[in-house]
Amino acid sequence: MNTDRVYSSDVAFSPAVKNIQTRKGSRRSYARIEEQGAWQTRVTPDLAEFIGAQTSVFLATANSQGQPYIQHRGGPPGFLKVLDDRTIGFADFAGNRQYITQGNLAENPKAQLFLIDYAHRRRIKIWGEARVVEDDAELIAKLMPQGYRARPEQAILFTVSAWDSNCPQHIPQRFEATDVAAALQERDERIEVLEAENARLREAERTGGTKSP
Repeated sequence: MNTDRVYSSDVAFSPAVKNIQTRKGSRRSYARIEEQGAWQTRVTPDLAEFIGAQTSVFLATANSQGQPYIQHRGGPPGFLKVLDDRTIGFADFAGNRQYITQGNLAENPKAQLFLIDYAHRRRIKIWGEARVVEDDAELIAKLMPQGYRARPEQAILFTVSAWDSNCPQHIPQRFEATDVAAALQERDERIEVLEAENARLREAERTGGTKSP
């Protein structure tokens, strides 16, 4: 096996990681994945569909000293936009004005997106580089979710290097409150229809049946 080859998964599997994988017995299986092409490096249609459905994302960055930081960003489905097969963008809404993520990216552009779909128990990790774009009204308008009441301050563009999908093990199944409310409303409407039908049948039985018009 050629250990000098560079694989897309090397963005996460550093020599130290591979040494631990070897010691703990998982290196062989990951080496086979590498030989088969390793991780995807572009946004596929399936990934684009997954991204477009999300209402939440975690953005990980680190400063020049290696101190990590994770920022949550959310919005309606579609707030996280695939601009092309290597670029993901979103409008960065005004918040607490700490600007930790922006400061980290000014020193170190390497970043990661972590997306998790609790309802379907699926999670996606995306490695790459990110940058903040200020004073570009056209780009911000393009990224801004239509009708969403938030004030965009700037835009964040993420260039994909590699991505991987995790297994669903240990992901708790949770559902969006709006989806639960819609399901409960549909159930209540169905119950109302059935109760009305039940009442009609009881009345028909009490009166000996309905008369023909």
